[in-house]
Amino acid sequence: MARKDLMKGLMEAPETKSATPKPPARVDPAKPRYTSGAIGAVSRSIADLKSRSIVDLDPRMIDNAGLKDRLDKDDPDHAALVKSIEEYGQQVPVLVRFSPNYEGRYEVVYGRRRVRALKDLGLPIRAMVRDLDDKALILAQGQENSARKDLTFIEKVNFARQMRDAKYDRKIIGDALAMDKTLISRLFAVADQVPVELIEAIGSAPSVGRDRWLALADKIKGRDLAEFAVGDSSDARFNAVMAATKVKPPKAKPPAQIKTTDGTDLAQVARKGDHTQITVTDDTGFADWLAENLTEIHRDWQKKRGG
Repeated sequence: MARKDLMKGLMEAPETKSATPKPPARVDPAKPRYTSGAIGAVSRSIADLKSRSIVDLDPRMIDNAGLKDRLDKDDPDHAALVKSIEEYGQQVPVLVRFSPNYEGRYEVVYGRRRVRALKDLGLPIRAMVRDLDDKALILAQGQENSARKDLTFIEKVNFARQMRDAKYDRKIIGDALAMDKTLISRLFAVADQVPVELIEAIGSAPSVGRDRWLALADKIKGRDLAEFAVGDSSDARFNAVMAATKVKPPKAKPPAQIKTTDGTDLAQVARKGDHTQITVTDDTGFADWLAENLTEIHRDWQKKRGG
């Protein structure tokens, strides 16, 4: 009888789904009810199957989690995805985990676009539910994105930067993005030289690959170029910023020549930005006198201007 009862749950058909189903119980495949012998093996298999089951969840009970893997604020394909799901239904389940902060709520591991579309439609969300800690969540999110080859190069840069900021080591980052140390180093080369504000201003740049981003990183040289990120598309904004790196700064004006009343060269005045440099060319001791009396000259100037 014990074996019959044990197999019952495996053989029975799943319960009919509803728009507001009960939250699935937490299942830990590592801790089946029976742990040894033939019954233990079957019990572990059943626990594993239950952990992989697909359930319907209330969309209002699902929150975002993990790192921000998308740069574009507006998804141009969102309307098309909503229409597709409305017509054909949700074909691929999303992955969620139990919320570590709120009982009965869930957090998206991957499938954010589908969750957003289903929320807009007010439909239940077909999901696989896992017990995942933060590290496992990040690994699952990164590996799912890498498997789809869905993230652009700069989105991978941004994802890697967030993982590093969260104190994950390079091995974990490499595992999450399915990249070796050399490729991870190139991601960080861009992350360290291209400011986050500029990356967000440009966006995902789907047509821009690694080499062009590395070239931009080499050309920035600490300049703030976010104001040049202008264009109808993310790729156009990248091209505008790249073009701005090629604009040469205006040449400095030649120093102004100051002469004495009899026409002898006295000094040269060069201006650069907010700085003015005076070079005295007269060798009669005027430079020493000017240095000694500069404070008094400045005081007289302030009096004349009413200061």
